Amino acid sequence: MHGRIPWYSPKFLTSEQRAVYDEIASGPRATGPFRLTDPEGRLEGPFNAMLTAPGVGGPLQRLGAAIRYATDLPARWREIAILEVAVARRSDFEWYAHERVGRNAGLTEEELSALRSGSDAGTFDEPERTLRAVCRSLVLHRGLDDDLYARAEAALGTAHLYELVVLAGYYDTLALSLATFRTPLPAGEPPVFDQAPR
Repeated sequence: MHGRIPWYSPKFLTSEQRAVYDEIASGPRATGPFRLTDPEGRLEGPFNAMLTAPGVGGPLQRLGAAIRYATDLPARWREIAILEVAVARRSDFEWYAHERVGRNAGLTEEELSALRSGSDAGTFDEPERTLRAVCRSLVLHRGLDDDLYARAEAALGTAHLYELVVLAGYYDTLALSLATFRTPLPAGEPPVFDQAPR
């Protein structure tokens, strides 16, 4: 078991599961800075659960790939936003994975520490401070008030704001899956958060 659900071995997948597995394991995520599979080839994190219902898991993973690789969001903005969702939802795996991706996108240790604690490192510019506020509001309050919406439109633009709304919803969905199925971190990785959401 992988938390509450089976940990699917690639040797025993149905054809539908195998198609989703191959999209994940051989796609651009496979070259990233965090461990996507264990030594036996089983998917880590939220990706294992996607094999449980491949008719939904397949489209969901494709949405995630689009958010990571097909938006116009600068990589640094994208990773700040994902880490804000991870902090808001106390999602250990999301932090584990995207802290590493964030470093590759140029986030400093001071900035990562500020994101984790909810403080300002002093090096975030106005668009970055705005997108942090947007992501927190989307996850914790399920929308934006008029002032924050106006600030976001001015600092980020409507297209980037739409991409952030979809990003927050996607990573919130992953956090919900990880929590529901009690998906563990990869072996040897320590927990990041206590489990009480803010």
